[in-house]
Amino acid sequence: MSTNKIKGVQKNMKRFGFVLIICVMALMTACSSSASGDKEFPSKNIEIIAPASPGGGWDLTARSVQKVLRDNDIVDKNINVINKPGGGGEAGWKYLEKKDAHHLAINSSLVLTNKLLGQSDLSHEQFTPIATLATEWQALAVPVDSKYETASELLDQMKKDPKSLKIGVGPGLGNDDHLSIVQAASEKGIDPTKLDFLVYEGGGDVVTALLGGHVDAVTTSLSEVKEQHLAGKLKILAVSSEERLEGLDEVPTWTEEGVDMVFPHWRGIMGPGDMTEEEIAYWDEKIGEMVKTDEWKKMLENNDWDDFYKDSKETKEFMKEQEKLYSDLVESSGLKN
Repeated sequence: MSTNKIKGVQKNMKRFGFVLIICVMALMTACSSSASGDKEFPSKNIEIIAPASPGGGWDLTARSVQKVLRDNDIVDKNINVINKPGGGGEAGWKYLEKKDAHHLAINSSLVLTNKLLGQSDLSHEQFTPIATLATEWQALAVPVDSKYETASELLDQMKKDPKSLKIGVGPGLGNDDHLSIVQAASEKGIDPTKLDFLVYEGGGDVVTALLGGHVDAVTTSLSEVKEQHLAGKLKILAVSSEERLEGLDEVPTWTEEGVDMVFPHWRGIMGPGDMTEEEIAYWDEKIGEMVKTDEWKKMLENNDWDDFYKDSKETKEFMKEQEKLYSDLVESSGLKN
């Protein structure tokens, strides 16, 4: 073979090698992109976990989120609600822990207090905060013929003789209903561990006990006693909101009763712990859009919820504040292990 032909073959081989390298690099880039999950999110159906049986507050919140996202075409994937009851939220949150960002779960203060009370090893820090959605408020109520006309009078009696009053609470000590009165009592220099609490199965049973004269007062969610108050069957002495509530203009806040306390009974939504910034941003945008809809605002009104929306970043800070508050309250209540 002549020298010119040899040089020609070598030149062609170099060109072929260069093209081959470019092809290999392009293939590697594509594979790397695919392996790192660089694809549009969401890529499959969405699942919202209600960590309780159908019919309760968590379930209602999950189905409300599902309905508003779906009806307003905010998310273009199917959204399913799945119930995972057990352990005061534990079963549902453990299920979420092993999932990806296509799965979200409803939460509340129990995601904090379960651990503080030694009832769970799960921490809120194992999950990604997505949003705080809404709140109910706590109410202190007494029988309609009670001699106590104000929350201040009731607290004065608690301070004078803590065992003289039976206080109904449910479904257990350490929940918001209980800890709200723990905070109110502590603010007035009353030792909460000396108060006489009677524990019932749930809010409905607590109200039945009050109407039946078995307890002198109850601390419970406002929704449990509002209709009975409006019907003149019991008296709400105070609510834990910042301002007086529409439709209950005659009921003062705890602050007006001289107790420096605003106590939300909030519910939120969270994702698994390993979410990417892009996935968090997606849900921030979609949930932020949801809470602005007329349908969501109507949902709040129909369920006697107040708007309490906080985005992912705000919720992260809120959870830190709430953890400190609940840690102090659990310790004051005498329940801390």
